[in-house]
Amino acid sequence: MDDTVREFLSYLRVERGAATSTVRAYEHDLTRYVEFLASLQPAGTAISWSHITRDNIVAFESSLKDQGLALTSRARALSSIKSFHRFLEVDGRCSKNPASLISLPKKPQRLPDVLSIDTVGRLLDSSIGDRPVDLRDRALLEVLYGCGLRASELCGLDVDRVNTDDGVLLVRGKGDKERIVPLAGTAEKALCDYLEHGRPVLARAGRTSTMAVFLNARGSRLTRQSVHRIVRNAGLRVGIDNLHPHTLRHSCATHLLEGGADLRIIQDMLGHSDIATTQIYTHVQQTHLQEEYRSAHPRARR
Repeated sequence: MDDTVREFLSYLRVERGAATSTVRAYEHDLTRYVEFLASLQPAGTAISWSHITRDNIVAFESSLKDQGLALTSRARALSSIKSFHRFLEVDGRCSKNPASLISLPKKPQRLPDVLSIDTVGRLLDSSIGDRPVDLRDRALLEVLYGCGLRASELCGLDVDRVNTDDGVLLVRGKGDKERIVPLAGTAEKALCDYLEHGRPVLARAGRTSTMAVFLNARGSRLTRQSVHRIVRNAGLRVGIDNLHPHTLRHSCATHLLEGGADLRIIQDMLGHSDIATTQIYTHVQQTHLQEEYRSAHPRARR
């Protein structure tokens, strides 16, 4: 790996507190970028970052397109390159940033999948049983929807981050940023039932103790893959194919907005760093309104 790229990745990890998955994505993109630049010069010659031009970056993007990479993958790669060259400029290694005037490919806006309130109700009500794993799965579904957590955040939740007295969770999100998320209603009840009657049984099956809230049958922290499987199987029980944990998060945000919650409050609850990310739910709300109108208004169906 190029030494300068290695220093940039270290900067992301240590100074920016970037998540491991984020650093890996940068590493993947920049490795491909370095390989392309190396192919433009004599073998064995080190890359001189101060001599990289805008044309080099445009040529790299074109090569990705020629390889058949999806627009989203190309946009991510260019975003990584822009961040890398900005680092070089700020660090004084280059006098100019050749990527500063590069525009990212426009990604088509795709509205997130959202379940209706009735469908969510059927989904949550279908989770029955008194076995420890049944209590866990019910709490898992309720917390994903009731608190709008990401699957990774749910897996990383520890028991000392659950405050039922105040009705809040302390959640560690992207970039290791912590936020307070409300816990109330059926989500709080299901989680308390699991913590009291389900988790202790699962914990006894483990070889070592763990602070994780959600455990598998062997007493270990539940993985993201397991969360996806549990959610997918729950969806199949009520006739929903390929249900994703993020769909419950999207549904939580959309239903909060439809219920009158302020957009900034939803932004804080979901852990969005940019309000624009949260604003997508206003478009979802408008789409639902149009669908309801077309199905209910007597003149809309003509």
